[in-house]
Amino acid sequence: MTEHAHALARHRMERAASTLAQARLLSESHAWDGAVNRYYYSAFHAARALLATRGLDSGKHSGVIALFNLHFVKTGIIQPAVGRALVRSFEKRQASDYADFAEVSEEDARRVGEETGAFVQACRDVLEAQQGDPSA
Repeated sequence: MTEHAHALARHRMERAASTLAQARLLSESHAWDGAVNRYYYSAFHAARALLATRGLDSGKHSGVIALFNLHFVKTGIIQPAVGRALVRSFEKRQASDYADFAEVSEEDARRVGEETGAFVQACRDVLEAQQGDPSA
């Protein structure tokens, strides 16, 4: 992996951590729809961090999700149960941001938060393992 790819992956993971912190603040304020939005984006940035390690990206959210699933979930690098958080948080965010009369419950927001927190941590663990391996 090139130094540029390392730097890009680290930057994206920092964005994931920052966005996750924003989501938690929104959740503490009971702003459930905003929290779900930021939870999804934390997972999105973490997924793009790992994709950067492979020189991959997409201009579409669905493309990022598909590439992540292909290169990290289907290969067993990320467990399928953890990887599903990216898809579920995307679906919840889409509904809460765009559907008429959509409301996010506290339970939904907390579940998305737990899942995306585990997802971001799993991505961070993979990234740290890769960056510690000179052959990665």
